[in-house]
Amino acid sequence: MDSGRAKLLTLEISMVITVTIIVFTIIQLSFLYKLNTYSATISSHTPCITYNPTTRVITVACQSARLADIYNQIHDDSILSKQSAGSGKIWFLSARLLVAKGATLHVDSMDTTWLKISSSTSITTTTTATALTRVNNIDVDGSLKIDSVKITSWDPLTSNYAITNGSRHDIGVGKPEATVPGIPRPYITIEADATGTTDITNSEIAYLGYEKGIFSGIGTAGLNYYGGGGSILRGNNIHDLYFGFYSSGVGRFLIENNQIHHNTIYGLDPHTGTHDMIIRNNVVHDNGQFGIICSLNCNNVTIENNEAYHDGNKSSGAAIMFSRNMTNSVARNNNIHDEPSAGISISASHDNQIYNNTISNSGVGINLKGSSNNRIHDNTFVNSGKGIDTSANPGLTNIIYNNHFVKSPSTTTLTGG
Repeated sequence: MDSGRAKLLTLEISMVITVTIIVFTIIQLSFLYKLNTYSATISSHTPCITYNPTTRVITVACQSARLADIYNQIHDDSILSKQSAGSGKIWFLSARLLVAKGATLHVDSMDTTWLKISSSTSITTTTTATALTRVNNIDVDGSLKIDSVKITSWDPLTSNYAITNGSRHDIGVGKPEATVPGIPRPYITIEADATGTTDITNSEIAYLGYEKGIFSGIGTAGLNYYGGGGSILRGNNIHDLYFGFYSSGVGRFLIENNQIHHNTIYGLDPHTGTHDMIIRNNVVHDNGQFGIICSLNCNNVTIENNEAYHDGNKSSGAAIMFSRNMTNSVARNNNIHDEPSAGISISASHDNQIYNNTISNSGVGINLKGSSNNRIHDNTFVNSGKGIDTSANPGLTNIIYNNHFVKSPSTTTLTGG
C-alpha cells in the first residue's frame, strides 16, 4: 500500500473515531440533562418539595412525588424517617403534609408498606384553632393515590396506635349535637377545591381522627372528603377511625369491596349534599352508631349488595339510615342481620326505593319517621322484633307492598302510614 492511500485510510479511521466520540458525548450529556432535570424537582435549587419549620408543614408541589422523594429532599429524621430497611419500607411522619393544587402524591408499595403518622403534637388544649392546626395530618388540595399500603396514627410514647376519647350525642330535633372533645389524633382531609381525585385501593386505613368539639371549619373525623369528586375507595380495610368515611358536597364517588368496621361513630357517612355515589359489595359491622348513614340533602345514592351487622345498640343506630331529606336514592339487595335497633331507618326522607333486602335477627326491619313517597317492596324480614314500623309516620303516604315476613310481625298497613 502506497503512503498516500495509507494516510487516507488513517484519516478515515480517525474521523470515524471522532464521530463516535461526539455521538457518545451527546448521548451522555442528554442523559445527564434528563437526570439533572428530574433531580432539580427534588433538589434544594428548584424544589417542588419544601418544609416550613415554623408551621411544621411539608408541601408537595410536584407533578408526581413519593415519600422517598420527600425523605431525600428534606433529610431530617425528626420530620420524616425510615423505621426499617429492606422490604419493610416503614415511614414515620412527624409533621403536617400538604399536597398542593396540581400536585400528585403516591403512597404505594413501590416505596412504602406502612406510613405511621405521629400523634405527638405537644398540644395541651383541644379547644383553640392553634391546637387544631398543629395536629399532624395529610391535607389534599391536589391528588393523592394510595394503594396496597397501611396508614395509621402512631403514638411514640406507647409505641402503639394512638387512642382518642371524646364523644357526640344527638339531644333532639333542631338542637346541636352534644360533643365532648377528644385527644387529638392524625387525620386525612381532601379539600373542597382539590384539583384531582384521592383514590384509596387495597389498603388499611386505621386509628385516625378525633372529636374536635364545637370548633368548626376543620374536619378531623378520620377520612374526610370535602372535594375529590370521582374518587374511588376499593378493597380497603377501614377501621378504628373516629368517623369512618365522611363526605360533604362530593359527587361521582364509588365505594366498593371494603371492610368497614369498629369505627367510633359511623362506618360510612356521606353527608351534606353528597350525590351520585355508589356504595356496593362492602362488609360493614360493629360501628358505634350507624353502619351507613346518608344525611342532609343527599341524593342519587345507591346502596346495594352490602352485608351489615352489629351497628349501634338497642336504643339507637341502624345498618343503613336515610336521614334529613335524602331523596331519589336506593337501598337494594343488602344482607342485614343482627342489628340491635334497626336494619334500615328512614327519617325525614322522601322519594326513595327500598327493595330486595333481607333483614334478620334485628330489632326492627325497617322503620319510618316523617317520610313520604318511599317505595318499600319485596324485602324479607326474618326473626325480627317488627318487620316494618310506621308508628312514627302518621299521615304520610308511602307505597309498601309484597314484603315477606318470617317470624316478624308485619306492618299494620300495606300502603300509607
